[in-house]
Amino acid sequence: MTSTFPDISISTERLVLRALDEDDVPALAEMMNDEMVAAWTSVPQPFTEEGARTWITEYAPTERTEGRGLDLAVTEFLTQRLVGVIQLGKTNWHVRSTELSYIIAPWARGEGYASEAALATARWLFGDQKFERIELRTAADNTASQQVAQKLGCISEGVLRNACIARTRTEDGTWVDVRTDFIVWSLLPEDLEGVGEQLADSGGFTSYSDWN
Repeated sequence: MTSTFPDISISTERLVLRALDEDDVPALAEMMNDEMVAAWTSVPQPFTEEGARTWITEYAPTERTEGRGLDLAVTEFLTQRLVGVIQLGKTNWHVRSTELSYIIAPWARGEGYASEAALATARWLFGDQKFERIELRTAADNTASQQVAQKLGCISEGVLRNACIARTRTEDGTWVDVRTDFIVWSLLPEDLEGVGEQLADSGGFTSYSDWN
């Protein structure tokens, strides 16, 4: 029998993390067409509402039921707006490890939502799911993503040379692939001790101050 993540909802002070649903299609499509998302992810461009619907109704449920990962909508508790997505993937149930990534909508950056959502997910993985390792991979020039990893207390383990395909926009507006390095980070259960307090002491979750 395949191990799978449960269909869950995680709440933080400002956010609710839950399964993606079809009501998220317009907001998800809009978010995925952002310049920063296009540059640092492999999401098809332009990203259509049809693509968003396929992700929500086919890709995400299959990732979960086949034990590979979990896709969570990150929403504002007060407004219920979609602020981003947390993805778990490449899950190894024997090792109890998974890879975590995050995407935040352009309008929601600068609020520390990535750190808050990732921290809540990590605590759930280590506590409820008894995981022993979370891995993050950030493109060498994606400083915003690296700041989130550092705020979580992740340890930088090294560089995977030439392992990442990023994108840059040419003068005529088309996207071209650019090869770069991945920085590999890990988070173990003991790394989280005191992290929530540190984030709170630093004036709240302000991890995205350098995004724009």
